[in-house]
Amino acid sequence: MIKPIVRDAFFLNQRSEEATKADLPVVQDLEDTLKANRERCVGMAANMIGYRKRIIIAATGFADIVMINPVITAKSGEYETEEGCLSLPGVRKTKRYNQITVRYLDRKFTEHTQTFSGYIAQIIQHECDHLEGILI
Repeated sequence: MIKPIVRDAFFLNQRSEEATKADLPVVQDLEDTLKANRERCVGMAANMIGYRKRIIIAATGFADIVMINPVITAKSGEYETEEGCLSLPGVRKTKRYNQITVRYLDRKFTEHTQTFSGYIAQIIQHECDHLEGILI
């Protein structure tokens, strides 16, 4: 289901809770909402659509990747950039890393550890910040 984008900073500044298998319907809502906003959005966190659960989705260019309970375990190549967010007006400066390693569960709750770099790594970092209640 396509959900409205949350813009309430108080809600967005709260840390998200671990997701469980009972939260799998949130994955479909994230996929539907990202698809509906694809022209202006490359990733989303569950709190952006009203769920304080640790679930994100990132557009990789060839497919969307869903991460449940993602944890960035390594990062390198710090740089400064500017980002926008559907939940906030305008763009803001932020610090990111060119390469990250992420441990996460897929929709079948199978654990993965994967390394990402470049723009995809930036998207994942932005969405993981949302899970921590960090807004750019």
